[in-house]
This record gives sequence, C-alpha cells and structure tokens, in this order.
Amino acid sequence: MKNRIEDRGSRIESPSGIRGTQGLTRSPILNPRSSKGFTLIELIVVICLVAIFASVLLERVLFYQEQAEKAAMEQVASALQSALTMQHGRLLARGMESDITTLAADNPMSWLAKIPKNYSGEFYDVSPRSVAPGNWMFDLKTRNLVYILDRGNFFTPGKDGHKWIHFRVNFLYEASPDKSGKGKQELVGTLFEPTEPYRWFD
Repeated sequence: MKNRIEDRGSRIESPSGIRGTQGLTRSPILNPRSSKGFTLIELIVVICLVAIFASVLLERVLFYQEQAEKAAMEQVASALQSALTMQHGRLLARGMESDITTLAADNPMSWLAKIPKNYSGEFYDVSPRSVAPGNWMFDLKTRNLVYILDRGNFFTPGKDGHKWIHFRVNFLYEASPDKSGKGKQELVGTLFEPTEPYRWFD
C-alpha cells in the first residue's frame, strides 16, 4: 500500500520519500537548551572591568576639573600681577617712590577695573570656612589675598594643612654701590606671589 510506512531499524520511510535518521544531533535552533550563554564567572569579570574603566574615567574627569580651577585661579593672579606693575609705574611716574612699599598693605582687588565674581570681600583673621570653596577673600590681619580651593584632591596642602593659597605683595631689591662704595639696596620691582610654593599632582 502507498500509505504504509515501514520501520527498518533506524531508517524511516514515508510515502513522500523523505528519510529521517534517528540519533542525529539536533540543531540548537530547534533545541534552545543546547545553546550556551554567559556563565556567572564571565558576567562577574565583565562587571569588574566596567567598574574599573568607570572609576578611571571618573578620576580623570575630576582631575581635569581641578586643573580648570587651577587655571582660573592663576589667571586672576596674573591679572593682579599686571595691575601691581601698573601701580608701581604710576607711583614712579609721579615721583612717589617712597610710597611704593605701601602697596603691600593694599587690597589687590582694588587695583582691578573689574572684580572677579568669586571675590567674597574683606575679613579679619580668616579661616578656610570664612567663605565658600572656590572664592577669593582678603585677610585684613595679614594683608594677604587668599584663595579657597573648591577641588583639591590633587593639591598638596601647605604647612598648615589647609587647602588654600595665600598671596601677598613682595618687593625685589638689587644692591647698587653708593658714593661711599658700600652696597645700597634699591627697589627695582614688585611681585604678587604666593607666600609659600603650592603644588598640584599631575
């Protein structure tokens, strides 16, 4: 009969002539259980790598933010140095050389045509908590202009251990011989500089 199907061992014949073989490996598409995914160990390794890369990226972002703050602070300090040089020249032009040393008692912010937005004003006997981080202030007691760091993860604190920088006016002298042949200290320049060196880690 045409509709008869015979079972001859492992071979099956059908009326249409299609033959199947028992015991052959099935396709993973037909049998999803045989396909493999991530193991638990592989998943943990991937998560650890992602966490490491994220922490490194975050550290570099914080570093560049801190470098931007440093650049902004040094830009203000540079503008104050230029203003100080102009004050020095103005007094020389007016024949008021003896008044140049009084610049050390001035508030340097008064020399600028435009005060920075992050200048908080004058205070007496300041502390790191006198103003918000990222701001300038003038100490009426020491006559220093002080900058309080906002980000200081890569900053090396000074002797007092605080994350701030003090600036003041210093004078540059050179020895010039007088009629008696002895050296005489002559004022040749004024400098606006930190009271002690500061350093950021690169």
